[in-house]
Amino acid sequence: MVKHEDDALNRTFAALADPTRRALLARLAQQDELSVSALAQPFAMSLPAVMKHLDVLADAGLVTRAKTGRTVACRLAARPMEDAMQWLAYYERFWSGALDRLADFVEEDACPPNSTLAQPAISTKAQAKPRAKARINGQKATQTTAQTTAQKTARKGVQAKALAKDAPAMAQLQKEEVTSSTRAPASSSDAA
Repeated sequence: MVKHEDDALNRTFAALADPTRRALLARLAQQDELSVSALAQPFAMSLPAVMKHLDVLADAGLVTRAKTGRTVACRLAARPMEDAMQWLAYYERFWSGALDRLADFVEEDACPPNSTLAQPAISTKAQAKPRAKARINGQKATQTTAQTTAQKTARKGVQAKALAKDAPAMAQLQKEEVTSSTRAPASSSDAA
């Protein structure tokens, strides 16, 4: 991306970071055009404070203003949000694949609550005991413990290779989860 586009994206995301500014944009999305005083009406803040928020939105290109006499009308401008959505969509494709693989790995690695210690894999078919029954083309098929163990081992190898490619992204994700869990205080409703 070009430096100019980075600056525009930075201003867009900075403007969208504030809940009051997002609420102003939501009001403008509902109506085609609103005056500054009409926009400020539902907020418990002064008109100059709302004007400062509108200045930030206008600097980011998210709002256009037109003065007619003594009235300043505001309109929503969608282009900067479209650019931000394009930027997010580009990076979302990397994260969605990594998060899908992580979810698959976590779901497969989860142990049932009353599980016993894992027993060593059975080496011969004669010793293999039926473990799970599945339907294949309408007929029952029996899967042995040895077959199931071999399949799980193969899947874990593939998942380990996939996770190794995403190791930096996973490390960052784990770091963010740790910091967010240490910041969030436990409430009494969470314990119930």
